[in-house]
Amino acid sequence: MLNIKIFSGSSHQDLSQKIADRLGLELGKVVTKKFSHQETCVEIGESVRGEDVYIVQSGCGEINDNLMELLIMINACKIASASRVTAVIPCFPYARQDKKDKSRVPISEKLVANMLSVAGADHIITMDLHASQIQGFFDIPVDNLYAEPAVLKWIRENISEWRNCTIVSPDADGAKRVTSIADWLNCSFPHPT
Repeated sequence: MLNIKIFSGSSHQDLSQKIADRLGLELGKVVTKKFSHQETCVEIGESVRGEDVYIVQSGCGEINDNLMELLIMINACKIASASRVTAVIPCFPYARQDKKDKSRVPISEKLVANMLSVAGADHIITMDLHASQIQGFFDIPVDNLYAEPAVLKWIRENISEWRNCTIVSPDADGAKRVTSIADWLNCSFPHPT
């Protein structure tokens, strides 16, 4: 693991630190700030030449600011001669805008995929994409990890009456995942009529 560097964006520094600790690595030095006119400024504080760089940044909270910060960090590492840049994006931004449901609306998720590629990302790692077709929007590898095993374990360990629970989903796409969890737990899932 000598050629691996992990950098944290500002969205989830605790998660980044836990990942680095688990791998026995130090987080890379990065300084992010905002100029008075609200532009994002990123400075990578150490050499990444020839390194395999991982940037952990989620698409939650201040979504647009976090996305722009991620794009700038990717580009900064790429132009500083990183051999490979992997964006670790636990909550993928604009993932729910993955299809045209009306005329004159964009497929914003495809735009995000294009921006990540153009910024210089070589690989994306994410979790529980809203729809699996999103992986097809990319010209680079995408690993879509699934939280289902961890969710099942957490439910069994933390909810004493889990056998009598009802699991719900906020939308139809999430219903597929929730149905699977409910089946594993032998819980009820109120299917839409």
